[in-house]
Amino acid sequence: MNNYIFTSESVSDGHPDKVADQISDALVDAGLKAGDSTTRVAVETLVTTNHVTLAGEVKNFNVSKDEVKEIVRNKVKDIGYEQDGFHWDKLNIYNEIHSQSADIALGTDDFGAGDQGIMFGYACNHTDSMMPAPIHYSHEILKELKNIRNLDSILGPDAKSQVSVEYEGARREGVVKRIDQIVISTQHTAGEIETARILAKQAAHHALGDLIDENTVWHLNPTGNFVIGGPDGDAGVTGRKIIVDTYGGFAPHGGGAFSGKDPTKVDRSAAYIARWLAKNVVADEMADWCNIQLSYAIGVKQPTSILVDSNGHNRSIEKFIRNEIDLSPKGIIDRFDLFNYTNYSENCVYGHFGNKDVPWENIGW
Repeated sequence: MNNYIFTSESVSDGHPDKVADQISDALVDAGLKAGDSTTRVAVETLVTTNHVTLAGEVKNFNVSKDEVKEIVRNKVKDIGYEQDGFHWDKLNIYNEIHSQSADIALGTDDFGAGDQGIMFGYACNHTDSMMPAPIHYSHEILKELKNIRNLDSILGPDAKSQVSVEYEGARREGVVKRIDQIVISTQHTAGEIETARILAKQAAHHALGDLIDENTVWHLNPTGNFVIGGPDGDAGVTGRKIIVDTYGGFAPHGGGAFSGKDPTKVDRSAAYIARWLAKNVVADEMADWCNIQLSYAIGVKQPTSILVDSNGHNRSIEKFIRNEIDLSPKGIIDRFDLFNYTNYSENCVYGHFGNKDVPWENIGW
């Protein structure tokens, strides 16, 4: 049995791409708060030095341009950006959101799929979150780093983590043995690089515990100073962290981003139910790991294909899903009550799956 090492990364809520994701999803939340099932939102955000650009298409959005600006500023303020190069009160906000194409509306008004595409869901028994260990621990490090940041103002909002996990055994069936390498980069105030490194190491020990050993290799702020960060240091765009959002590369990703999209877009809703299906398969001990692929055609209600890949009885699992679970966009929306769910922005950080209080992480058929 050969050992192998797999690596995944995560980013903080202050990472430029995640700032963009959170703004896009805050606008989804605002659009859905009216409780109108005809609302459609597909919004992209770009952030750079004291500048936010919004683009996309909406229908029955019911959010004014002034309200959009207020939502953007409040989200940036909540994240913690009050720096010279990116300050919630100094932002230039360009709103280029416009009405949804009538051609697209033809397919989605009756709850056909909002686009073609493939979506994947995955679960395994590596961790209590039923997520692959590398992405699970990368998220946990940054969650703890944020807890530390809330207590120690020398840390800034922008941070990244990367964890290399050594497995013992064959691919997929292997068990977590130890942590081989850890990379953490965290923004900090000028002159506090060594303190930032100490706090980053503290966060990792809290998240990883005994999986760290004397041979674990550390890379803490490896380039040195990380004072200029966030959108002032690097532009951010919605949808550039889709592997962070899902399984850290351990399992496939269909390619579509989640953030900025209302639940009629199967890029989001079908990926959510695919994860729910896979997680329940593992929770019911039908398999130790499960990967599910769904595919859709724009305007068509039911999936064009379903594939189950696991170390269990794939045909019987697939038959159960086909017979018992409504995988139409409307069926998914109703199962998770997604049009009345308005915490998309809060839950698009540290992945969309795992240890989260969201309906698509619930156990039970």
